[in-house]
Amino acid sequence: MKSLSITGLILLAVSALLFYLTTDFAVEQIKISHVMGMMAGVGIGLIIGGMVGYVSKGSAMKAEQKKKEFKQLQKEKEELEKQAADIAKRQAELDNQNRNPQI
Repeated sequence: MKSLSITGLILLAVSALLFYLTTDFAVEQIKISHVMGMMAGVGIGLIIGGMVGYVSKGSAMKAEQKKKEFKQLQKEKEELEKQAADIAKRQAELDNQNRNPQI
């Protein structure tokens, strides 16, 4: 986004320079070609802005999905570790009962 802003400022400066060279900022000298150029510049800016916004939103959505998947995997890992600890505890209890039969 930073490079896009810098590019926009450079193009704005170039357009102001060209406008000054062709009209000397006199309102009487503004022609239809100047208005068409301004409208074309706005249109191109909107198109480029829309594409950049679409791409950045897609990237943000993918990153958010990866975060959710990672959190889900962490929860599953914790549950599996708890189950493994329970199984080990039960196994230890069974081993103790087998070693010390109380009949």
